[in-house]
Amino acid sequence: MVKEALSEAEARMKGATKTLEESLATVRTGRASPAIIEKLEVEYYGTPTPLMQLATISAPEPRLLTIKPFDPGSLKNIERAILASDLGLTPGNDGKLIRLVIPALNEERRRELVKATHHRAEEARVAIRNVRRDVHNDLREFEKEKLISEDDLKRGEDDLQKMTDKMVEKVDDLAKRKEAEIMEV
Repeated sequence: MVKEALSEAEARMKGATKTLEESLATVRTGRASPAIIEKLEVEYYGTPTPLMQLATISAPEPRLLTIKPFDPGSLKNIERAILASDLGLTPGNDGKLIRLVIPALNEERRRELVKATHHRAEEARVAIRNVRRDVHNDLREFEKEKLISEDDLKRGEDDLQKMTDKMVEKVDDLAKRKEAEIMEV
């Protein structure tokens, strides 16, 4: 009973950290990374579609991304989506390929991105603590219904707290790494 609750908690906490990792991958740094634009929604035959399903995205140089659409007819829509996004990038189109030059970030923009990173990390921490609270309440409920003993409850609470601490530490580590990447000139 306790083990199932703890394994469910671990799965949900890992989900929160995975979501944070994906979210931080989209934060633009000074270096070109296809993850910045992979999930960008492009209008394709009336349907919003992630860019990664419409084109091959590569980073041939540290400050350059190239986008080669599978369907050349979608080139204009991809270009429009990039311009409409909040990335602040201007696409260069040669008829077959879109080139995105990633400009160096200024100090003010770097600080804004670090703040956004801290905000996303805090959201992940809150999600992890919410999972802890839910599972903790479940464990107490099990003990009230005499499904587990008081000792099992205590052990379960201790294991849950250790798991929570480990996951929060992982979130902090992810945030620190992303901050260092953003501040790197």
